[in-house]
Amino acid sequence: MINLHKSLIFSILLLFTSCATYYEVNREFNANFEKGRLEEAEKVLAKKEKKIEKSKERLLYYLNRGVVLSLMGEYRESNEYLEKAYLYTEDYRTNYLNEAAALLSNPIFTAYRGEDHENLMVLYYKALNFLKLGEYDNALVECRRLNIRLQQLSDKYKSEKKYQQDAFIHTLMGIIYDAKKDYNNAFIAYRNALDIYRKDYQEMFGVSAPDQLKEDILRTAYLTGFMNEYELYKKEFGMENYKYKPNDGGTLVFFWNNGLGPVKSEWSINFAVVHGAGGVVNFTNEEYGFNFPFTVPYNEQDQSTSLKDLEFFRVAFPKYTERPEYYTEGVLQANNSDYKLELAEDVNAIAFRSLKERMLKEFGKALLRVALKKAAEHGARKEDEGLGAAVGFLNALTEKADTRNWQTLPHSIYYTRVPLNQGQEKVTLKLKSPQTGTLHEEVFEYQVQKGETIFQTYSALDFKSVLDW
Repeated sequence: MINLHKSLIFSILLLFTSCATYYEVNREFNANFEKGRLEEAEKVLAKKEKKIEKSKERLLYYLNRGVVLSLMGEYRESNEYLEKAYLYTEDYRTNYLNEAAALLSNPIFTAYRGEDHENLMVLYYKALNFLKLGEYDNALVECRRLNIRLQQLSDKYKSEKKYQQDAFIHTLMGIIYDAKKDYNNAFIAYRNALDIYRKDYQEMFGVSAPDQLKEDILRTAYLTGFMNEYELYKKEFGMENYKYKPNDGGTLVFFWNNGLGPVKSEWSINFAVVHGAGGVVNFTNEEYGFNFPFTVPYNEQDQSTSLKDLEFFRVAFPKYTERPEYYTEGVLQANNSDYKLELAEDVNAIAFRSLKERMLKEFGKALLRVALKKAAEHGARKEDEGLGAAVGFLNALTEKADTRNWQTLPHSIYYTRVPLNQGQEKVTLKLKSPQTGTLHEEVFEYQVQKGETIFQTYSALDFKSVLDW
């Protein structure tokens, strides 16, 4: 009994150090990253590398390291970590011992395996790294991987109105084929993206197909010789005056990764228990209109293990907290012309939607977890009231949601295409925050070759302060 009590005390001490959210645990890294102190952020991560292979946050380490190195211009090293992240999710095997521990404590006992959109975005970063290195064939490999993951996502939610297709990923694939002058596959990818923007993105996220995508569809249709589609889409887009104009110089494709994606935090609600016949208990919450039935062991002769004394308890669930965009307008200026950066992917909205879509599953898992904890508590009280009280305290202390997520993703992704003349060219990026009137300018210079596609990404890490983390 003494050893058991010691174990409980030790466990409680450990849990006091793990009650913080994932964001709070990594506050040093987050503070450096959010302020753009990339070298300091990289040093924080580098110090953890020796321990990471046994960590349940291994995937997030690889992802964060990949993002930081990419922003530092270390594209090859970035891809080494992103590839580790990709392989980790591909080769993931469920650890049933950890799953059992999670049911008796909380979900952080299991290894983090990534949200659906996160597992797509890892290949977005990899593809962009290859594009910046001028390695289009390697970027196409990531395209094929993206296609496979998109198909897996579609199969996972077949016939359900859920996030199962990604318009921006199809747009990216089109852009890569376009740079390779494979206009046929580029047109197909662009057309697929258009369909998803119309069928899913407009309704789910309020994001319409960018005008740049429409222009790319018309251009690649013309270059492929699909004249029927070319004329059809001109009318459909209301762009009857569009005419394809050959570009004697090169092209700049510019991606603006704006702000930072949401942070997972925790919320909790209280449930009451309504007992039914045959061991059925209903976990109810009148405020939200929730009712979840569970069948638990029931024995009229031994009420102490039947959960009959259970009347009221708290259950923790994950939630997202948005980090709102600071800049909401962006434009590129080149050769006395303006090119608006258009929203192509609202990562923040997709994250919120994805979590909402699986909340019923989250409720079920959390309630099962609490039911098993309470059963253990009642069993312990039968043996010893003090031990039962300690188990009850430990149960309350361990009730925690999984607050892990990829927190270095952008809030939103914007893009545009800019025609450039041969030779030395200058492009000015202007970002604006309408609420504050803040204007940020950045100048980029390029040595442009004829027929070349130049890829540029710019990450604005600024976001509006949120105080409830």
